[in-house]
Order: sequence, then structure tokens, then C-alpha cells
Amino acid sequence: MSNPIGFFDSGVGGTSIWKEVIALLPHENTIYLSDSKNAPYGEKSKEDIVALCIKNTEFLLKQNCKLIVVACNTATTNAIEYLRNTYNVPFIGIEPAIKPAALKTKTNTIGILATKGTLNSALFEKTSSTFRTHIKIKETIGKGLVELIEKGKFNSKETTALLQYYLQPMIEENIDALVLGCTHYPYLIPQIRKIVGNTIKIIDSGEAVAKQTKAILKKNELLQLQKEISKHFFYINMDKNTLKKLVLNANNKKQVKVIETTF
Repeated sequence: MSNPIGFFDSGVGGTSIWKEVIALLPHENTIYLSDSKNAPYGEKSKEDIVALCIKNTEFLLKQNCKLIVVACNTATTNAIEYLRNTYNVPFIGIEPAIKPAALKTKTNTIGILATKGTLNSALFEKTSSTFRTHIKIKETIGKGLVELIEKGKFNSKETTALLQYYLQPMIEENIDALVLGCTHYPYLIPQIRKIVGNTIKIIDSGEAVAKQTKAILKKNELLQLQKEISKHFFYINMDKNTLKKLVLNANNKKQVKVIETTF
């Protein structure tokens, strides 16, 4: 089925998920919605997050998307249940990858760097409580990081200083796995690696989400079976420069179009 896979995020961070999906499913068409005007979602109320997710979903459904990836941890943990109960299309959600971190830890201590909206959500509490009985979870809100990433400041002194401030207490707690609980954060992995060293595992959800996307498409008989050159459209309601830098390097430029729009 040639209809596109839809993605939405509070900004450009969800492209880290998009890259994993198109790497696994190179012939699928995609439409990505970057709601950068309202980033970050992590500082908003649950009601506001749900309202924004409804708006984003309806935009993608008008583009005839056959499946929607909620490429945002905050949106998933606050709104995925509502979306699944309201719309007749499969949704793929994203949660912090606590389980693989919990299974891999040797120090019985893991760190989670995420937004306030994710860490304060009922879904996150439900998931994390399963593991709190036998491991220690050090949670940290990465306030300010999303805004810097939206501006393309991946390697700025300000970004480095914030990461050092957030990660050092985790290192001192003897974590051996760091879960990135925001789809923006994988773009900071080179910076994070310099701070935490090589002994701490850095875990994000991208590969697992891609595998789940393929599985759900197959289950619903929605896979694109034709080996055609795929097309990828990106819509953003702010300046598109950072988004262009992130996605034009990921694919053939002739297949990718980045569009500034209002929604």
C-alpha cells in the first residue's frame, strides 16, 4: 500500500525515529509534521498536549496516512490512549526504553533523561514502577535541551554545560545505562558520550520503534510492496533550516521536500 506513514513530534527530534524507520523500510513513503512552534511539549499540561496531538493527527489523516508514528515521548505518554480510542488508524507510540536498560544494568542503577511531561505522566509511572522494586532509577528533566536542538545548537557551549549539569549527578550515582527519553536527545549522543565515557550504555527507542512499525504494517497488510523510490514530505511551522540539515543528509535530496507552513 503506497499511502504514506505519518510522523509527528513537537519539533525536529522525531526525525531520529524517522531515520530508523526509513532505514528498515526504504520503500515506504512518509509525511513528517514538526510542530516546532509549540516545542517543547514537555512543559505543557496534559490537556494542551492532547489538543496538540489531535491537531497533528488530523493534519496527517488529511494526507491519507495509513499509520501514524507519535515520534514524541511526551505526546505518547500523555495522549496515545486517547488517539487510539478516537481514530481508526494504527498508532505507534514511543516510551523511554526502561526495560532494556533494566535488563542490561550490572550496577542496578540506570539514568533517564527526559522532559517533564514524560516523567510526570501516568504511563511513565506505570512502566517504571514495574522495575523500581529491583533497580534504582535516577530521573532527570532535561529542561532547555529541546530548545537548543531546535535551533541546531548540538555542539554549543550552552548545550555542553547543560548536559554536564544533568549527567554528572547520574554518573556519581553509578549508573551504567542512560535512557534517552526524548526523541530530540539522540542528536546529542556525541556530546553525551564525551561526558559519560564508554562504560555507560546509551539507549534510545529508535530501532525498536522501527521494528514495531514494520510489524504493525505487516499485520494490517499495509506494507508497501512495490520497490519504488520513496517520497518524503516534511512540514514545519517555524524556520526550516535545522530540519533541512537533519533530513537532507539522510536521504537522496530529490526524494525529500521540506515545507514551511502554518497549522
